[in-house]
Amino acid sequence: MTTPPAGIAPLAEALAARTEALCAVPSPIGEEKALCDALEGWARGRGFRVRRVENSLVVRVDPEAGAQGRPLVALCGHLDTVPVHEGDRGAPRREGGRIVAPGASDMKSGVAVALELADRVPRAARFADLALVLYSREEGPYLENELGPVLDASPELRGAALAVCLEPTDGRLALGCVGSLHATLTFTGRAAHSARPWQGENAVHRAGGLLAELAGRAPRDVLSGGLPFREVTSVTRIEGGRARNVVPDHCTLNLNFRFAPDRSAEDAAGEVEALASRFGATVEVTDRAPSCPAFAENALVARLRERAGLEVEPKQAWTDVARLAAAGIPAVNFGPGATAQAHQRGEWVEVAAIESAYRALERFLTP
Repeated sequence: MTTPPAGIAPLAEALAARTEALCAVPSPIGEEKALCDALEGWARGRGFRVRRVENSLVVRVDPEAGAQGRPLVALCGHLDTVPVHEGDRGAPRREGGRIVAPGASDMKSGVAVALELADRVPRAARFADLALVLYSREEGPYLENELGPVLDASPELRGAALAVCLEPTDGRLALGCVGSLHATLTFTGRAAHSARPWQGENAVHRAGGLLAELAGRAPRDVLSGGLPFREVTSVTRIEGGRARNVVPDHCTLNLNFRFAPDRSAEDAAGEVEALASRFGATVEVTDRAPSCPAFAENALVARLRERAGLEVEPKQAWTDVARLAAAGIPAVNFGPGATAQAHQRGEWVEVAAIESAYRALERFLTP
């Protein structure tokens, strides 16, 4: 065993080294196979029961899960990262107390915590049985995310008492999440020479009423589990016009509706369709992902909060807790990564934060 660097405790160094090893295998979305292969080899080498679905894994740390009425806790982490920024290629590196590498915060440090817990905390030392859900294609469209097929193929997970998504949360317990719906809204007009606009109908101008409505719309505040979520609607892209001197006959908008936990994805789609109709646009919903309640009153969520001494906040974004909840599994967000570092150039994670997250989950899992 190598000697840890001065000032770094053995556990912290083990977690840092594991994070570096995960980051050393590039896994931008769609290119997760090599990392999945390596993790499958790690799991099988330890005698864990493994189910592979495409480039995703369910690792049953306790093959006898459910015996003696013990609850099952699933630690969930995605293997993919966003595409690597130019200048960020190369081996992970240390800078002071940080690990700098693509995916360091989002979310290979979280995966490292899950692997270390599986290695270090035996079943006899835990109140619950443990499964690891390590999946691919999270950073893309909802329907391409492999967690869906993993859940479909893994009935043993359906009885899990709690899932912890190891997303970057700055070491806080982030409950619930807002849903996300994307839609293309299209305004049509009639082309004309821009010197004689009265001979046509400007499709970009037709979109103005909708844009003004959204610019003046206040967030809708909704409580779930006593936590405040903010429902917001934003136009994130706009395209229109074919030439500088032609009145545009076509204008398209991408509208992103981040809807609160009191709405279903179907309700959200109806809201957007009604908005488009009111302003004379056609609408096509292109992507939808459900919201998730906070589960603040769940007994295991309370145990995690209390035993780990965690600050609690609402998740004002979308994560796979929603997909897990839709499958009947209560789920929360908790991980060591820094939220402000997700998807950033020069992404980093604090080694101390990785150790802190490990300790929190260890206190949760042990009697």
